[in-house]
Amino acid sequence: MSVYKFSQRVRAAKHLRMVTTVLSNEASSEAVARVTKFLVHDRGAIVIPEKLDGEGVNSDVIRSLIKVKRIDRGHVSCIVTVKPYACNVFNTLFGGAVGSIAEFVAIACARTVVNEDKELFLGELNVSFLAPAVNQICDGETSLIHRWFKSTDLKCNFFLYDQAEVMVDASVVRSGRNLTIVAIEFKLKDTERLTYLCRATFYNMPVASL
Repeated sequence: MSVYKFSQRVRAAKHLRMVTTVLSNEASSEAVARVTKFLVHDRGAIVIPEKLDGEGVNSDVIRSLIKVKRIDRGHVSCIVTVKPYACNVFNTLFGGAVGSIAEFVAIACARTVVNEDKELFLGELNVSFLAPAVNQICDGETSLIHRWFKSTDLKCNFFLYDQAEVMVDASVVRSGRNLTIVAIEFKLKDTERLTYLCRATFYNMPVASL
């Protein structure tokens, strides 16, 4: 057995550790099946590829969605591209991605007024989901990729999506010795429709003496 295959089996074994599930007598078999299907993948235990099982991977994934548009004191504007790996089964921006993007942009915004000698500790993050940021199926006439397939003998039998772009604006609402509050708005770039509203509260550490 090669070292690679052995390491893969060891990693799989770690993910396959047995866990005893306690079922209530009040839980129906249908409810148990629904919960199991939702929490456990149909293919069974999922082994995360080694290159994605390291420190900072999540941060890199979120940063790959963000492009900085403008930086001012107390204000940061960014453009977020809704890429497939950040979408849920409905092809909209995943809720966890919204929260992570909000935190990243809020920290960047707070740093425009909080000195580097202070650590920022996220104490609270509120997210209001007002409308989804949806990737739309491409029009065959407007998609560059579809045009390329059309110019060749290849057949395009899969769906392609126009990746939605979202404007993210963060503004410092309040900043004192111990506390910094940042408001974040998400709007669709093409229609300026408000999609998500967020509010992040940071503790400036170490706390200043009273």
